[in-house]
Amino acid sequence: MPRLAQLTLGLLGLLLFAGCAPRLEPPGPAQALIVGLTVDPAFHPATSAADGLEGFSRDLAALFAERLGVAVRYEIAPDYPALLALVREQRVHLAAGLPAQYGGPELRYTPPLKEMRQLVVRHASTLPLSGPEALAGREIAVMPGAPQIRALKELKLDPPPIILEQNGLDELELIDAVGQRRFELAASDDLHFALAANFNPDIDVALELPGTLAYVWAFHADFEALRNEASRFIESLREDGTLRRLEDRYFGHIKRLDTNDIAAFLAAMKSELPAWRPAFQEAQEITGIDWRLLAALAWQESKWDPLATSPTGVRGMMMLTEDTADRMKVTNRLDARQSIRAGAKYLALLMDELPAEIRPPDRLWFALAAYNLGMGHLNGARAFAPSLQRDPNLWVDMKEVLPLMSRPEYYQRLKSGRARGGEAVILVENIRNYYDVLSRFEPAYVPPPLGDGKQRTKPIKGKAQRAGSRRSTPPR
Repeated sequence: MPRLAQLTLGLLGLLLFAGCAPRLEPPGPAQALIVGLTVDPAFHPATSAADGLEGFSRDLAALFAERLGVAVRYEIAPDYPALLALVREQRVHLAAGLPAQYGGPELRYTPPLKEMRQLVVRHASTLPLSGPEALAGREIAVMPGAPQIRALKELKLDPPPIILEQNGLDELELIDAVGQRRFELAASDDLHFALAANFNPDIDVALELPGTLAYVWAFHADFEALRNEASRFIESLREDGTLRRLEDRYFGHIKRLDTNDIAAFLAAMKSELPAWRPAFQEAQEITGIDWRLLAALAWQESKWDPLATSPTGVRGMMMLTEDTADRMKVTNRLDARQSIRAGAKYLALLMDELPAEIRPPDRLWFALAAYNLGMGHLNGARAFAPSLQRDPNLWVDMKEVLPLMSRPEYYQRLKSGRARGGEAVILVENIRNYYDVLSRFEPAYVPPPLGDGKQRTKPIKGKAQRAGSRRSTPPR
């Protein structure tokens, strides 16, 4: 019997045993899987009016719906209490990206999808707290219904901390408000803190709260069979490496930058980026690569200095070698507009040279590594990856392999010779971070419609067409 039929019969049997009909039919041919989400900048940030969401939780939900053979639809809640209410009222089949809480006997949880530490955050200029007892009587801002509320109450301090639940903010904005001194302290977790730290260098950890925070999927007890199926599904993703790849896709790069890097980048976004924005947007029109990704690459390469020159002879805004400049028909590497156009075209070319087995967004990360190393070195590393039990088509594996190219027992096997593969990994992960920052503060560019007989250069066709897009097909 097909898995979907077995699951549906199990759910119907459970409901008949309970003596009542559900408020929501089980997922099936005529009923989409309905997934409840909050707008969370880490797990599923808002992006557009089309479907409103993307990210870790959305990709997992799409894979689960595919496993069940059903469509998927999302219901958006403003906060965790409202999300739990959707589950209790059986208006959704499951709530995704939810911190495990004691939600009552009617709720059931999957095993954890991700676990993290709970933190109290302070302004970087203030002193760390000596211990949990220092929180007595202090005001602490939190998200509505946040699990840290329970952790703070369980400290049993006298007087207890003053909990300030904040509506109308996402978790990054809550933490950022500490950096802006709107709140003295805020309680969150280490994932959201790491993301927020890439947007605000003025925040730091005050202390760690007891207990580990687990993010799970939550179901109503009437959907126990569906919960069991989801638990088996999550375990299968853990076993086949899909969960590891998804975690790296969305979270694997976020702890790379230090506070000085962030501060310099944020300052340059205000003072220098406006002058170069038109050139990056023009390059997007030519290649289809998000201008913010190109700007992130240029910052990593030259700090947006059109006259930059390295000891190895690479020059200009996009730090082109002389050979690459000739290949891209650049007459002056120190001309910023020429450099940006050529760097974008070269990145698109590298993406098109990669084998079809490398899928987005990994395809972009591989191309960025090749931009730094050269395609020969990248292919050399991919060639010996299988001997290390690493997949040559997955960035999460190759970023462990590339640093080995500086060790003689590896590079002596390669025609391309020694390479600083570790530097390429750092470059790619830094660019991913800078792109995240730019995506938060800078809007996407939509080219204006053609008019007045003007002809805009058509984007380069090929595999690079949607490079830099944050949306991608979930990994298998």
